[in-house]
Amino acid sequence: MKQYLLDTNICIYLLKGQFNINEKIKKVGKENCFLSEMTVAEMKFGVENSSKKKQNREKLKEFQSLLDVIPIFPSLDIYAKEKSRLRKKGQIVDDFDLLIGATSIFNNLTLVTRNVKHFNRLEGINLEDWTKDK
Repeated sequence: MKQYLLDTNICIYLLKGQFNINEKIKKVGKENCFLSEMTVAEMKFGVENSSKKKQNREKLKEFQSLLDVIPIFPSLDIYAKEKSRLRKKGQIVDDFDLLIGATSIFNNLTLVTRNVKHFNRLEGINLEDWTKDK
């Protein structure tokens, strides 16, 4: 069974009820969907940057309890190699995105993102965009 790492934008769409992400998660099985620690960090920043901090903290806490969070530490070698390789090619990728991508590669998970063009630069990454109809 294929397993998935949900990028931050997909999590936001899920929370907003957009693109039928909830149905897609049900279809593949919630147990086959994971979050990176970096996605949680980005979402926590979004909460702190929002006008409804208390309400959004509760939403995020509830959301985090639904999916397993994968640590980034085992992915750091991939992160370092990819960052170096891409920098030499002049293709800079944001560090958080690079860490999310490296986590996906290390754990052999398909990264679900709307930013396919952006993440496609990483070697060995598998991507799906659940915002497009198939």
